Amino acid sequence: MTDFSGTAQSWSLVAFCTVVTLTLLLCVLTGPDRDDLAEFYTGYRSLSPLRNGLAIAGDYISAATVLTIGGVIALCGYDGVVLALSTLLSLLLLMVLLAEPLHHTGRFTMGDALGRRLSGRAVRITACVVTLTSLVPMMVVQLAGVGQLLAYVLGFTDSAMRTGCVIGAGALMITYAAIGGMRGTALIQILKTVMLLGSGLIVAGLILHTFGWNPRTLFQTAAHHSGAGDAYLRSGLQFADGPYSDLDMISTQCAIVLGGACLPHVTMRMYSAGSARQVRRAMSWAVSTVALFMAVVIVIAVGATALIGRTGITAADARGNTAYLLGARAAFGMRLSHAESLLFTTVTTAIFLTLLASVSSMTLACANSLAHDVAATRRPLGPQRETALARLAALTVGLPVILLAVAAQHRSLQPLAILSFCLGASAIAPALVYSLFWRRYTRTGLLCTLIGGTVSVLVLITGTNLVSGSPQSAFPDADFNWFPFTTTALVSVPAGFLCGALGTLLSRRRTAVQDGNRYEAMEHLLLAGPPGPGAG
Repeated sequence: MTDFSGTAQSWSLVAFCTVVTLTLLLCVLTGPDRDDLAEFYTGYRSLSPLRNGLAIAGDYISAATVLTIGGVIALCGYDGVVLALSTLLSLLLLMVLLAEPLHHTGRFTMGDALGRRLSGRAVRITACVVTLTSLVPMMVVQLAGVGQLLAYVLGFTDSAMRTGCVIGAGALMITYAAIGGMRGTALIQILKTVMLLGSGLIVAGLILHTFGWNPRTLFQTAAHHSGAGDAYLRSGLQFADGPYSDLDMISTQCAIVLGGACLPHVTMRMYSAGSARQVRRAMSWAVSTVALFMAVVIVIAVGATALIGRTGITAADARGNTAYLLGARAAFGMRLSHAESLLFTTVTTAIFLTLLASVSSMTLACANSLAHDVAATRRPLGPQRETALARLAALTVGLPVILLAVAAQHRSLQPLAILSFCLGASAIAPALVYSLFWRRYTRTGLLCTLIGGTVSVLVLITGTNLVSGSPQSAFPDADFNWFPFTTTALVSVPAGFLCGALGTLLSRRRTAVQDGNRYEAMEHLLLAGPPGPGAG
């Protein structure tokens, strides 16, 4: 582990405490001042396109983006760059295909978007279960990452200290979601995006300056220090040890592109825009912001390899998850001046805020689904009771996540992150595409899609080398690696679409006709939005 100066550690601790205080104050000041459903779930759709776009970008720029993708770029070069571009392609897919239809049909949750046409309590409950199943693993990853980050930056070596950091961050995520609601969590995402992008641009500029502002020199130097030579600049390094490296790469890209676009904490931002025009403008801001940040991550991660080398990166973390921090540290030189300590503190604080903001948004999405899709459909609830229930649901979701993060923090967490993306790609993406664009789609088909896609991912993920069969697996001492790919998307995504098609084709004719009539009744809403000024 790299030793940071006492000054940098002290400043980081002060900065972390300041950020916690400031974000809590923001949640209190901007959160709903009364128990109002529309204010808690959507912030009255009052966010401007710029603020909403930055919040959407914040949901995309998670710890998985900064740390995991940064590590893949640093260690695998070309393949990591493709992975970063896949994240951007995912956002473009959301913008072009799903953003406006989701805004037109959704109200508060994914269950609203699916149930608008194919109503029924079974649809709502299944949508809630899939929401929890897809987001809880990613929440565990982000929350456990807080302990790892603080241990790395502040020099904590005691396991109890790391556990305390995880519990404290978990309490914060529950508070952000319960008090701030949609508007509060959005403002935290905006603050995180601005800090992360601003500090990243400075670091990327310093790295490029070191190599004479010549990206070619930067990449050639990184290839020389990567231990892989010219293979660092070609496809295939990430999955070189697998039996089907090309197919493994395609499967991973499929999971990132489809899964990233459809995860519930991302799609819920579509409901907070006031009109279709505002959705388009917000997505334009989000795409521009994410594109710029992907370029920043690429420069910093490749810079880490060029300045430190593969050995230095893997010494701190075998998967390279600290490459972004190491690249920032290397950009300032071995000895930090006071000004450079301040800049490095800004980088670490931005990553700390990234972890907290991402988990709070996911907590809010899960809590909203529990309250609105499950409890409120069992028996009618008044706005005051449903809002109170949503806040209580944040605690109900948060406590198990904290316990899981404490238990999992010393294991490889990559299987959990991959699980979330694969569930988004295999269950949620087919359900949204079919329900929004297939006239014959039925309630039975929807349930088959959600259940079939989820089960296929849960079964297949157990056989990947992320779970067992390698030293970097979650269970390195076990070996039940029977699935030849790292991610499940190559099989589970077609399985999700196939289950939906078969469920629809095998539905009773009367049910199919009724569900088709419902689609015709709402087709104008999908295409043009609601009538009136809000239609955009």
